[in-house]
Amino acid sequence: MMRLLLAFGTVLALTACAVPVAVEAPDTTAPIVVPEPSRGALQPQTVRSFAGIVQRMEPVVERECRRRAPALNCDFRIIVIEDRRQPPNAFQTIEEDGRPLLGFTSTLISDVRNADELAFVLGHEAAHHIAGHLERQRKNATLGAAIFGVLASRTGANAQGVQSAQELGAAVGARSYSKDFELEADELGTVLTILSGYDPVIGARYFSRIPDPGNRFLGTHPPNAQRIQTVRQTAARF
Repeated sequence: MMRLLLAFGTVLALTACAVPVAVEAPDTTAPIVVPEPSRGALQPQTVRSFAGIVQRMEPVVERECRRRAPALNCDFRIIVIEDRRQPPNAFQTIEEDGRPLLGFTSTLISDVRNADELAFVLGHEAAHHIAGHLERQRKNATLGAAIFGVLASRTGANAQGVQSAQELGAAVGARSYSKDFELEADELGTVLTILSGYDPVIGARYFSRIPDPGNRFLGTHPPNAQRIQTVRQTAARF
């Protein structure tokens, strides 16, 4: 069952996935560090509002996770990162024990304009886990590292050159399908949002207020307009 925890300070440690906000979480696997509380804490009523959304969506997300991916751990852990120095952000990762974790900065929670926007973000992040995007991203990175390493070796690169090529290949591999993963998470997140009683079309309006990444080569996010269209089309079919 989902549990909402309030974490103070900076989360230093999470293998981040791409998210529907402007800034991505750090790409690392260090343990979670919880420093002392910072000033400018999130108002209690705001926390309660978010907790209410979590409580409402929890049974829906858990049920859909187990139905669509019965081999996965569907016992989500949700944290709020209470640090006003952190930009608005949300992310999904897997803890060492295999438990899925969804993280939200307090600045993101304060930045949304209504419950539908926050519910859609939660649905989107949960969808990343249900779709297995982190594992698929790791496989793509491993394949990219292997291919680039072989190519560098065949061109006569030394050990350092091969290692650099592998690192570049891993980065390219990890990004190769990231836009597709985002759109898949938008689509499934739309369904999760609807099943939970929220409006994903209203929720997706959050995209109109964040920087548009455009359609950059090897970018991590598709254009905002494409994401809004995906949400609308999915909602219309539901």
